This record gives sequence, C-alpha cells and structure tokens, in this order.
Amino acid sequence: MTQARPRSTRPSLRVERSLQRDGHRLVAGMDEVGRGALAGPVSVGVVVIDEATRTVPQGVKDSKLLSPAMRERMVPAVRRWALDYAVGHASAQEIDDVGIMAALRMAGLRALAGLSVIPDVIILDGNFDWLTDPAKVGLLGMLDDAPPVPPVMTLIKGDMKCSSVAAASVLAKVERDGMLVQFHDDHPHYNWAGNKGYSAPDHLAALDAHGPCELHRRSWRRFVVESEDGGLATGSTGDNGAASASSVGLESPWKELV
Repeated sequence: MTQARPRSTRPSLRVERSLQRDGHRLVAGMDEVGRGALAGPVSVGVVVIDEATRTVPQGVKDSKLLSPAMRERMVPAVRRWALDYAVGHASAQEIDDVGIMAALRMAGLRALAGLSVIPDVIILDGNFDWLTDPAKVGLLGMLDDAPPVPPVMTLIKGDMKCSSVAAASVLAKVERDGMLVQFHDDHPHYNWAGNKGYSAPDHLAALDAHGPCELHRRSWRRFVVESEDGGLATGSTGDNGAASASSVGLESPWKELV
C-alpha cells in the first residue's frame, strides 16, 4: 500500500487568489503574537498583496516553525514581496486597562493605520474575529482616528495555509521579539532575551524571586492571586474582567510558549 504523502507546511496563495477572483483586489493577511506572554506587548502583523504579487519568498511560513535566525532573515524578503505591511502593538498597561481581547483589537487597528492602502478583505488567523468591534464604537476612546475595518474572514491555521498570514506572523514575531530583547537590558533577571516574556521556567523563577515590574501584565492571575504564604500563585491568566479565552474560542494563554 502506498503511504499518503505528508501535507506540506508551506503556505500558498490559493485562498488569497480565490478572494481576488471574487472581487477583493487587495487581500490582507493578519496574525498576532504575544497573546499568551506574561510581559511585554501583544503585537499584530498585517501584510497586503494584490493580483500582481508573486509566490511568497522561499522559506516563509508560520513563524512558530522557523528559528529566530531564519525569521530575521525572512523579514527583508517579506517586506520586498508585500504590496504593503505594518505591525501594531498594545502595551502591557493597555492590556491591563481594557483586557486582552480589546488590546488585540487595538494592536490590529494600529497595524491597519500603518498601511498606505486599505485592504478589501482581511484573512485573520484562527476561528474568532477579535478585530471587528461588535459594538462599533471604537475602543473606549483609547484609539483616536481608528481606521475602518474591512470585511474579515477567519481561517483556522491560516498562518500555515496562507502566504499573506504567514508573512504577517513573521513580521510581528520578529518585531515583538526585538522589543523584548531591548527590554531585557533594563530587567536582565527575567531573561526576556531568551524567553521573550513568556512563562518559561527561568521567567517564572525570576518572578518568584523579584516580583513583577511595570512591563508585566498585572491583571494576569499570576500576579493578582497570592498563595497563603504570600508567594505568587501560578493559576490561569486573567483578562481584567473580560471574557475568558476559552469562552471566545481562543486557547488559554498559559498554553502558548514559543
């Protein structure tokens, strides 16, 4: 019996081309990174292509499948390949102020505002549209002149299927990682240069020894729930009163360590 060939992890433009045949000339891929970190921003990348955009540069795929060195080498090629691109961020303080879902939307809107074109449609990685504001009233007044959000198509494993989404994930990951490396110099005991603010053992040990700093997401339950002996408990993350990750179809941030 002939064994089935393994499915390629290389993304393609099949989904983007289908949307373009339906009349959406400018297609944007969007992905987020840092949602599950304990420190630093949540970041959203967006990459726009049109009908003239060629096949994605060799090696570009979901950022989680690339080594840090490979991701950094991909960035110039992705920027040359894309019609337009941008990365937006929402800080740890903003995450504490409005909750992770609104902060994701904030970072996504900032990414859209950084574009010089307006996409006709956005392919959003995952199965939940966190970009579209259901209330249509902006972000509690925290983001002035927010750009309009084009129609959004969610796609599970979009970063593995769509070249534009994979490229967006690479840009966002490299930019956010660079920010955490810069933050490391001011707070070296957390080893953010190594763990990028995620809940790695060395980061957790440093939190137990030193407590959180101003760049930690203090609304995360790790910081607001104390054990009986006064130490920091390691329960599930918080969302500043917003819906939990599981209730809106997102993975628990404690499961994300990339």
